[in-house]
Amino acid sequence: MMIKTEKLSEETIIKQSKGNIVSDMNGEKVMLSVEKGKYYNLGSVGGDIWALAKKSISIDKLILELVDDYAIAYNECRNQVLPFLEHLLKEGLIEISKD
Repeated sequence: MMIKTEKLSEETIIKQSKGNIVSDMNGEKVMLSVEKGKYYNLGSVGGDIWALAKKSISIDKLILELVDDYAIAYNECRNQVLPFLEHLLKEGLIEISKD
């Protein structure tokens, strides 16, 4: 299955893709993609991002949640979160929500 890479923006609405098994290991989220047979270590912040994407959420709202939780500047958070989300999208772990 070929997954196209898309540039995400704050207006993009994302959600978790189905078919992944996630575990908490000492405060960090690790995931197994059943489809790809690959493991991913999301870390603690990545785990928070994963939890926020359980239901459809705009990237702007996701960033605002992280800004609030981690006392980080919006632009700094955005500059770190967008590439991370683009990687998750490329790997098929999240999808752009049509909801």
